[in-house]
Amino acid sequence: MTAATDPLARPTPPWYDEAKLGLFVHWSPASIPGWAPLARVQDLWDLPDDPDGIPKLWRSLPHAAMYQHALAIPASPTARHHAEHYGAQPYDAFVERFRDELVPACDPGPWADLAAASGARYVVLTTKLTDGFPLWPTAQSHPHKRDWRAQRDLVGETAAAVRAKGLRFGTYYCGGLDPTFGPLPVTSLTETIPHDPRYLPYAVAQWRELIERYQPSVLWNDFGLPLPEDELRAFFADYLARVPDGVVNNRFQATGGTTEQPSPLFSDFTTPEYSTAGSPDWKWEATRAIGRSFGYNRLDSERTYLSVAELVHLLADVVARGGNLLLNVNPTATGELPAAEAQRLLGLGWWLRTDGAAIYGTRPWTRNAGITPEGLPIRYTASPDAIHAIVLGSPRGAAADLDVFLADDAVVALERLPGAPLRWSTTPTGVRVELPEAPDERPALTLRLTPPDAVRPAA
Repeated sequence: MTAATDPLARPTPPWYDEAKLGLFVHWSPASIPGWAPLARVQDLWDLPDDPDGIPKLWRSLPHAAMYQHALAIPASPTARHHAEHYGAQPYDAFVERFRDELVPACDPGPWADLAAASGARYVVLTTKLTDGFPLWPTAQSHPHKRDWRAQRDLVGETAAAVRAKGLRFGTYYCGGLDPTFGPLPVTSLTETIPHDPRYLPYAVAQWRELIERYQPSVLWNDFGLPLPEDELRAFFADYLARVPDGVVNNRFQATGGTTEQPSPLFSDFTTPEYSTAGSPDWKWEATRAIGRSFGYNRLDSERTYLSVAELVHLLADVVARGGNLLLNVNPTATGELPAAEAQRLLGLGWWLRTDGAAIYGTRPWTRNAGITPEGLPIRYTASPDAIHAIVLGSPRGAAADLDVFLADDAVVALERLPGAPLRWSTTPTGVRVELPEAPDERPALTLRLTPPDAVRPAA
């Protein structure tokens, strides 16, 4: 098979690189207890195993979506919390209430509304998380659990609501971790695949069902899907025949610490988690929640949520270095987004309404980062007709200094007022741009520099 005829040899579709911002929606039965310890994700990776061999990562994982896994570890913070609040109640009781009461009452319309208002261009829904419960009425019978599926097609309804807003829809599916097919607790990130011989055919059939029913623009797998290479190649080829401009993440073959590397066979983007360690050599997508948890955690608060300014700075930094940001939100048990998360999405969207030309459809410039004499970081992006300087913060006075040099014919304007040129002058370290007034406190001030070939980095 030549590169010209190999469907897996095609470049990543342009829409995905141009979109820059996606919304990740984590909703599952674990939203009912909605609890996880407030550990810092980055710190846990470096902690040694406990004497019983269980890594502290699993014992203290701050992701509430994995409540069931932490619950199975004796004396874990989650196990102690559960005993105090729910006694000996099994996790399956949460699943039954979720299936029978909460899924039928959920309205996914506000998820789509907030995604559009946030400026996101695509939405990825967790169709089956790490407890194995599907959010759609799958045709696949579970060999160990009766009625282990939603009776309502929440995946299809969410897809319709998202697409009605002009956004693309993607599906997350946990392919390599399903406790309904294997014993708990899981104690290793590299040995999560259930050993039950009935699991892999079940998971692959559900993935194919998601593709056939919903034609997702994004396939977001987690924890691997250990098919032989020829079968996995055929799976990808079938998907691309069904959705030619669809994109695939790197976690079909990847496990554990390889989320920052492309999959050996095929992937369109890598997926650093709670990290922005993206490589300029391939497309990447940073993913994290607004707070510290994937899955609703009632302990998240103003103290642990990123502010609007921090979200804007994160997005600008990721985009300036060639990445996308998949920002996770966590509906509560009733399917409502916490007010603090909704407020932050609206704030991010408000900034993108005026300054989004410096984000959408851009590419990394010659230099992605700089700094003003006041110490404000700058992130640079490029589009065909302009270089964009995103000053992360608000200059103190009615001028902004950039560490670039401009040709005499260069035009500088505020991104939100591109038709109103500003006066500028050369300084020993770059240029000083005179602003119409001292800006109010805002997440970022964006300047548009044209034409692109009139701009060069200062030394």
